[in-house]
Amino acid sequence: MWSGRFRQPLDPSFEKWQRSFGFDRRLLSFELQASAAHARALSHAGVLTPDELNQIERGLEQIAARAESAPEFLDDPEAEDVHHFVEKQLVKIVGDAGFKLHSGRSRNEQIATDLRMFVRAACDEISEALAELMSAFVNRAEQARDSAMPAYTHTQPAEPVLVAHWLLAYVEMLLRDTERLADCRRRANFCPLGSAAVAGSTLPLDRHSMAVELGFAAPTPNSIDATADRDFIIEFVSALSLLMLHLSRWTEEMLLFSSREYGFIRLPEAYSTGSSAMPQKMNGDLLELIRGKAGRVIGDLTALLVITKGIPLAYDKDLQECQEPLFHAVDVVLSLMPLATGWMKAAEFDLPRMREAAQTGCLNAFAAATYLTNKGVPFRIAHELVGKAVCLALQKQCELQELSLQELRKLDAHFDGDFFDFVKLENVLAIHNVPGGTAPARVQEAIASARKRIAQSREEAHAHA
Repeated sequence: MWSGRFRQPLDPSFEKWQRSFGFDRRLLSFELQASAAHARALSHAGVLTPDELNQIERGLEQIAARAESAPEFLDDPEAEDVHHFVEKQLVKIVGDAGFKLHSGRSRNEQIATDLRMFVRAACDEISEALAELMSAFVNRAEQARDSAMPAYTHTQPAEPVLVAHWLLAYVEMLLRDTERLADCRRRANFCPLGSAAVAGSTLPLDRHSMAVELGFAAPTPNSIDATADRDFIIEFVSALSLLMLHLSRWTEEMLLFSSREYGFIRLPEAYSTGSSAMPQKMNGDLLELIRGKAGRVIGDLTALLVITKGIPLAYDKDLQECQEPLFHAVDVVLSLMPLATGWMKAAEFDLPRMREAAQTGCLNAFAAATYLTNKGVPFRIAHELVGKAVCLALQKQCELQELSLQELRKLDAHFDGDFFDFVKLENVLAIHNVPGGTAPARVQEAIASARKRIAQSREEAHAHA
């Protein structure tokens, strides 16, 4: 494609080493779509005759059909990249008319366009997988009904919450991930076609028509930026890194809660493995691998940042190195999302044990302080009084509600007989009756809201299909 300038052949090792077709072949479908749009723009500009356009369109369709029916078709040891491969095959099919397709364009704009189309499609696919995972969380939350468990701060038991409230916390994380993907998609959705190598095409191409035809919002506004920009990739992989961070936090908690010391969760056998040495073991390998793969996706983001941080405008060959971290991050996320969803559907919660844990360890202490506050005691003083009551309960090896009224009144006269009902589990949950709180009525509202928001995210993803 560029040999006319050179008097000597490339070193064979370098020529093979610098190729990208081994990994950018996965962009073939986007390359063919973009090439067809460019061909039609060339026809409208008078560069291609109607017959040449027809030949090129049919040739591109044949390449797509053959690649789908015979994967070995892509095993081309001579193709430098996906763009070279398409041109080679097109010329084989239609002859010299295939060479005219490259009029007024550059591989710099082609790869920028293909990658934007890839990121768009990946955003939609991952958003759909996220909707499935979030629905699994919401279903489990609904099934848990009024079951309670301890919530933790500083990894120490803090207050009772509904199991559903705990599960919905992960839904909120994943909804933010979905929103980030949608936002990233909007910023990526501008078409570089017509930017050429750096200064813009020398032909009067209708950039707006090409953009609309390919589903973009508009053409990119600056040809230099269009060929140099990889922000959309970095932003996308950053969103995937946050998603993996959230999944890693989830796996960590599931692993802890499935340990004998907690006993809140029974690992599903279909997603676990055993030990080659210890017959009794069942290990949460799916969870551990997701936790480990989070590090690799975060590594992909780091690689992208380091690759691009020192590149001057506009296109430089370093940018070719952005593709493999992008592809890897997408492959990791798409491969594990259905497995995480399957795990979430199959795991068993020991709801009685969780409820028991929610009623031990003086987890109703904040509610007890609230009781005194409702009686007119300033909160700081109420906090200190209940702290003393907790010390007494620990000394007696009992719970707050097991102290006698006489013992409580020695601490403060505001304690009365209604205290014991106030600090029962059901009331402790119910008094958190604010939007976003764990009161049962609020949690039911949150479940309904989550279902609505998941449906909206699905609709948005499907609208792009």
